[in-house]
Parts: sequence; C-alpha cells; structure tokens
Amino acid sequence: MAMKSFRVFFFALLLAASPLLQVARCQSEAESDVAEAVDGGELGIVGEDVPDIDGESFGPAPGVETVCVFPKNSAKLVVAGEETELLVGMENVGGSPVNIIAIQASVHLPFDHRMLVQNLTAQTFKNATVSSSVQATFPYIFAVSQYLQPGTFDLVGTIVYEIDQYPYQNTFYNGTIEVVEAGGFVSVESVFLVTLGVALIVLLGLWLHGQFQHITKKTKKAPKVEVGTRSTDASMDEWLQGTAYTQSASKSKKKK
Repeated sequence: MAMKSFRVFFFALLLAASPLLQVARCQSEAESDVAEAVDGGELGIVGEDVPDIDGESFGPAPGVETVCVFPKNSAKLVVAGEETELLVGMENVGGSPVNIIAIQASVHLPFDHRMLVQNLTAQTFKNATVSSSVQATFPYIFAVSQYLQPGTFDLVGTIVYEIDQYPYQNTFYNGTIEVVEAGGFVSVESVFLVTLGVALIVLLGLWLHGQFQHITKKTKKAPKVEVGTRSTDASMDEWLQGTAYTQSASKSKKKK
C-alpha cells in the first residue's frame, strides 16, 4: 500500500514536470489533423468518426492510473465564460496498449451529484496510444457557462479509452471548483449584500434619529409641577389644634 502511494506521488511529480514527459497535445479545432508521436502512435482530433460516448459509463481497467493537475491554478478558480485548462496524466502499467478515445467532464451541485448543472465539451482523440509502462499527459480545455452563478461546484472528469477493443474509463477528478465572474472577484451577489447592508445601516440611523427627536420633544412639553407645603401645613394645624404643641407655640408668640 505504501509502495503504491509512493508511486502515485512520484507520478504526480512527473506530471507537474510535464515538459519532460511525452505530451499528447490536442488542439480545439475539429477539422485540424495535427499528429504527434506518442511511443509509436499518433494523436489528433476527429469530428464525427469518434464513437458516441454520451450517456455511456464504463469501469476502470486494471493497471491504468490517472491524476489531474490544474497548472498555475492551485485554487481551482474557473472564470465563467472563459477557457480553463487542466492536465490529465495517465500511467499504463498493464501489458496492453491503451487507446485514448475522449476526455469529458460535467459540473454538478456539490451537495448532490444527481443535480447536473452543465455537461462540458468532450475532447476527442484520434490514434492516441499509451503503450505499456509509458506515462502521458493530455490537456483538457473547458469553459463553464457565462451565466453560471458564482460559487462552489463539483467537477467530475473522466477519460475514456480502449484496451483490446474493450471500452474503459477512469475518473481523473471528482472535486470542487470555484466559479467566479469575469473581470474580477466581485460578484453580483456580493454587490447586492453590500448594498443591502448599507441600506439597513441608513434605516437604523434614521430610526434612531427619529426616536431621539421624539424623546426631546416630550421633555420640552412636560409642565413644571411646583410642590408646596401650604396645604400640608393647614392640615397639620387642624390635627395639632388643642395639643401641647399649639399651646407652646402660642406662648412663644406672646413672648415675642
């Protein structure tokens, strides 16, 4: 198990140094017939001659391992409406040559892969062969819809190939990508949230200002209440009438 992990790690390092590997290049024009030698074989682009693989699903072949690298894009940022390139590395440790048919991918919602967001363009190949004990790198260029809302999505990429005329496929990437708007990282959603926050702050300020003015007006209109002791003194006089206190008070007045 440790030996296999080391081999996969070593293969990923070799993929990062893809100029040193035998690279199978594919251009995007369907009519082009550019060929490049890949261990005795040829690779190119073909239009209608490739078998229809839409909706087909095959299992992986034993002895075929794949990895994926986003060159100079470790954050896996995908600008909506613009082309993004990734590299698919394949190592054939089996005994038979591998004939590459196509690379295809799709975008799904991250919480449920049954919710398909977009099927991406399939990259087809002609006479692209990876012989036994050979490593090869295949570029795949895709573009998500320019109308796709920015956010996190899952990208599922597969490479379809044949061994002894039997079809197989490997999933080279099944992970998240971050879709951003063209022209910057500020999305419409971000602008809306910022505008909403500013509007709420302004409304809160107006409400506090109105409450302050309301309290100030109440304070100014409140009548002044004078608290006197005249009525209290009169009732006290009646209550103390005829007591020793009133008699002493009258005597003191006479002395004066």
